[in-house]
Amino acid sequence: MLWNHFWGFPHFLLCLLAFYHVNAVDRNNFKSCEQSSFCRRCRRMKPGESSYELQLDTVVVKDASLSAELINKDNNVRFNLVLTALKDSSFRLQIDEVLPLKPRYRVEHVLEGTPAEGKLEITGRTSSSVKATASSGVSAVLNAAPFSVHFYNSNNELAVIANQRGLFRFEHQRTKPVPKPEGEEEDAGGEQSADAAVTEDPGAWEENYKSHHDSKPLGPTAVALDFTFPGAEQIYGVPEHADSLALKSTKKTDPYRLYNLDVFEYELENPMSLYAAIPFVIAQSVSKTVGLFWLNTAETWVDVAGNSDDNVVSSIVNYVSGGTKVAQVETHFMSESGILDVFVLLGPKPHDVFKQYADLVGTTFLPPYFSLAYHQCRWNYNDQDDVYAVSENFDHYDIPMDVMWLDIEHTDGKKYFTWDPVKFSKPLEMVKNLTDKGRKLVTIVDVHVKRDGGYFVHNDCENNGYYMKNKDGNVYEGWCWPGSSSYPDVLNPEVRNYYAEQYKFDKYLGSTDDVHIWNDMNEPSVFNGPEVTMPKDLMHYGGWEHRDIHNIYGMLFVMSTYQGMLNRGGEADKALAKRPFILSRSGFAGIQRYAALWTGDNAAEWGHLAISLPMCLSLAISGVSFCGADVGGFFKNPDHELFIRWYQAGAFLPFFRGHAHIDTKRREPWLYGPEATMLIRDAIRKRYMMLPFWYTQFYINNQTGLPVIRPLWVEFPAERNTYTIDNEFLIGDSILVRPVTEPGVTEVKVYFPGQSEVWYDMDNYQPFQVNGYVNMPVDIRKTPVFVRAGSIIPLKLRVRRSSKLMHDDPFTFLVVLKENGTANGNLYLDDGSTFQFLYNKKSLFLSLAFKNLELSSTFIQKDHHYDTKSKVERVVIVNAPPAITRARAVRLKSGETTELETTYDSNNSGVLTIRKPDLSMAEEWKITLSMSEEL
Repeated sequence: MLWNHFWGFPHFLLCLLAFYHVNAVDRNNFKSCEQSSFCRRCRRMKPGESSYELQLDTVVVKDASLSAELINKDNNVRFNLVLTALKDSSFRLQIDEVLPLKPRYRVEHVLEGTPAEGKLEITGRTSSSVKATASSGVSAVLNAAPFSVHFYNSNNELAVIANQRGLFRFEHQRTKPVPKPEGEEEDAGGEQSADAAVTEDPGAWEENYKSHHDSKPLGPTAVALDFTFPGAEQIYGVPEHADSLALKSTKKTDPYRLYNLDVFEYELENPMSLYAAIPFVIAQSVSKTVGLFWLNTAETWVDVAGNSDDNVVSSIVNYVSGGTKVAQVETHFMSESGILDVFVLLGPKPHDVFKQYADLVGTTFLPPYFSLAYHQCRWNYNDQDDVYAVSENFDHYDIPMDVMWLDIEHTDGKKYFTWDPVKFSKPLEMVKNLTDKGRKLVTIVDVHVKRDGGYFVHNDCENNGYYMKNKDGNVYEGWCWPGSSSYPDVLNPEVRNYYAEQYKFDKYLGSTDDVHIWNDMNEPSVFNGPEVTMPKDLMHYGGWEHRDIHNIYGMLFVMSTYQGMLNRGGEADKALAKRPFILSRSGFAGIQRYAALWTGDNAAEWGHLAISLPMCLSLAISGVSFCGADVGGFFKNPDHELFIRWYQAGAFLPFFRGHAHIDTKRREPWLYGPEATMLIRDAIRKRYMMLPFWYTQFYINNQTGLPVIRPLWVEFPAERNTYTIDNEFLIGDSILVRPVTEPGVTEVKVYFPGQSEVWYDMDNYQPFQVNGYVNMPVDIRKTPVFVRAGSIIPLKLRVRRSSKLMHDDPFTFLVVLKENGTANGNLYLDDGSTFQFLYNKKSLFLSLAFKNLELSSTFIQKDHHYDTKSKVERVVIVNAPPAITRARAVRLKSGETTELETTYDSNNSGVLTIRKPDLSMAEEWKITLSMSEEL
């Protein structure tokens, strides 16, 4: 039973934790906006009453930046405003106090280097405003009183207005008011009366929530700003929430909250915080796309007002002919501390915004190839014999699998970097049993450290002062899986280096470069802490409070894991180091450079299966493409149908892992009967066949920032009907997937985007040339998947027990022609495991093109080379001309030609199959078709 895993816990904690693991989330354990002092203060501000004025006579422009002084007229506190033009049609707006009592926190580690700057010049002035234009063609108009900034894209369209509603708020630091002696009146002027709305709030200087006290030594320090998106019809982003992809109005609910929390069996359709917090939004209209990145790692709330709200700036929205209200979306960002630091990404198209955002926070690390295959996990596999038996059974049932996972029970008493001396006494032998079949192992390393005098990590952290401290300077102690625990201060670079060192093979005994890492509970989760996390007034390296950096804590821990895994083997040549695979539960913007994310502690319910799609899409458009959900649901026990459907859906999400809670029934793929085994085998095999396509999409993401999985509107931004669809999605720009996420259905609605597009069923090549919904018949075997006409999809059809064993296997190219007889695609190849692609240019990025009855493969990166053994085994051309009778392969370098065998199936969408071209993917080639005896 569950409580056996909490030996030594106080009885009340045992009861509390058992309750969490059996029942749905209790909202009372987590704050509402009204219970959060700074959110309450910011949200109560009234539109149109801004007290901030820009001093136009202080405006100075130098190179890429405009600086000016901003004054709060209510109290004469001065702020410094800096507007910077970035090279790629973006602006950065920063506001900070001129004379803070103590420097305010400026976020580190999130941006990937210093953003590239452009040039900025003043191109217009009036008595009340100044216009600045960037070398990229975008511009900003700064209005003095009331202060606001209007941002225009390169098409001179008004894209974003900052502070149109006058909700800008910057709570300056101040000394705590001293109550006057009884009978003495307060000053008529001065600090208290000038900002009474702040100082009189009961939570401004100290705050209680349940039994927890937050001392707030710096008092109220909130920052907030509203943003209006003229013309926008929908807005997306701010993951992670178990909610629809298109953000909903928060007029009658709490705002969307960004505060990394451990939420067991989270509630659906809810703006509550979850494990990750990424303060990024994209606003979409037919004519333009705009991105906004709010760089703040403190607790943040985001209000949204959409076109369904009658009061969306009703006093300033014009009505056009016919009485139609001009579309507009509004947001209001509110953070507890830090400075105001926001990036406005002016597109103007979705692909432009993704590139602009990627230039700031980076792209997904290129995953090792195996990590895109199927993973098998459970809390917990019993012992090394159990691991061996599960691995053997995958072979017995002919189901491919690449990775076995071990949860917390594999350790010696919840002490990470150790092994249970009885159940996992021979870790190297266990790993070898897996690697002999091309498989890997993932072990868990959580952030909490067991307070045990016999544990080397605890002793090192205690002796070297590596732990988080209370406000009084003593080491903080909380409760997590091991019982009494402390938490490393990963803001300290010395602590991150220490953790990185622990992954070395001579320290993490029993690990090899085939062992990869799972960082869990890194929000951080503290079972007896406020809202199941750390108190905000704990102290970090540099004198910063935890409130300043909470949302980046988990990412900092992952950064140390990534660095440690890079260096653990001590390779002299960094090109030969193995690419790490890390799974994290917590994350902030930039986490994609180090780790994959999953959607956390979901449940075996149809709603949780369905919500996994918008959750991962929201993460993907916010930079984190490597996302998945626990297949089958973490809590509870899925029935036969749900179990099958979840595998069928999970096979088309980027991260594909089966996982389950320790109290659930065993649920390996063969335990639900022969039919389920067959259908799950089929779903997993499809994933393995498509691995070359998945790997290529991740490389494209790594190079460009384009999401691997995409909402339909990303590729069809002018098509309004796509804006609220989140139960189907695209992989890249060429495969459309509509998973079945409803029980007992015999048909589902599939929306086909694009007025002139043709989509072909991937199972039978049936064409669909319709722009709109089609009722698609589905039985338990069917997942609707379609290929866009004009696409070339690389596949490997010889499925083996693991992806490593398929590395040198030949390719099949699925060529789906447009009506004009053309198609295009890409294929990326490298060794799948090292950094030689980066440092030694040992890779191939191929352009695949069909035109004028000719299929060609040419090198995009001419100076890269990779000596792959893979060849072309088959080419399948859909919608091929019926008169093709011959095919000839031509090796471009040597000019050597080979006649090829072809067959044509006129009953199956005109499918032409070319067999055994035997062309190497390491050379450039073409296959020429002919409709006559002459080629």
